[in-house]
Amino acid sequence: MNINDLKFDRHNANLGTDRGRAALAASLKQYGAGRSILVDKKGRVIAGNKTLEQALAAGYQDVLVVKTDGKKLVVVQRTDLDLTDPKARALAVADNRVGELNLEWDPKVLADLHCEINLDAFFTTRERTEIFSALFPEEIPEKAPVEFVHVCPKCGHKFSGKRSVNKAAKALAEKVPVRRLRRRKA
Repeated sequence: MNINDLKFDRHNANLGTDRGRAALAASLKQYGAGRSILVDKKGRVIAGNKTLEQALAAGYQDVLVVKTDGKKLVVVQRTDLDLTDPKARALAVADNRVGELNLEWDPKVLADLHCEINLDAFFTTRERTEIFSALFPEEIPEKAPVEFVHVCPKCGHKFSGKRSVNKAAKALAEKVPVRRLRRRKA
C-alpha cells in the first residue's frame, strides 16, 4: 500500500503543536519509524495523524499494513535495533517526548465527541472544564479585586493561584446537554 492511500481524520481532536511536529520530524529523520499508525477498514486514520503528516513530509512512500480485528496486540519489531544500542534508547525517549509535546486538544471537536462518547476514563471533570473553557470565554471586569497569594521569586509577578470557574465549560464537562448550554448563552 502507498502512504498516499491513507486518509487523515478531519475531525481529529488533537491539533498538535509546532514544537511537537518539529520533534516528530527530527525523530523520523534521525531514528526512522518507530510507531505504527492505526487506520479503519477504509484507510482513514484513527490514531497517528501527526505521524502520517510528518512521514509524508519526510518522503515516506510505502507502508506495511497489518490487518487485525483488535483482538491481538500488534507489535512493531525493528530488526535493525537492539535495546542496548544508544539509538534504540534515544528512539524510546523521542517517542515518549513527541507524544507529550505534540498534544493540543481542539476544544470544539472534543466537546462534540464528549456528547457522543464517554470520556470519563480519559479526562476528569476538572480537565474537561479546563479544555472546554476556551469555548466560552468569560469577561472579567477590569477593576475586579484580586487577592494575591503568590509572588514569583525571580520576577516578582504576583498571582492568586486561583482560576475563575467558567460555568458554561464546567456544565459541558459535567455533560449538561449542549442545546441547553446554547440556550443559556444566547
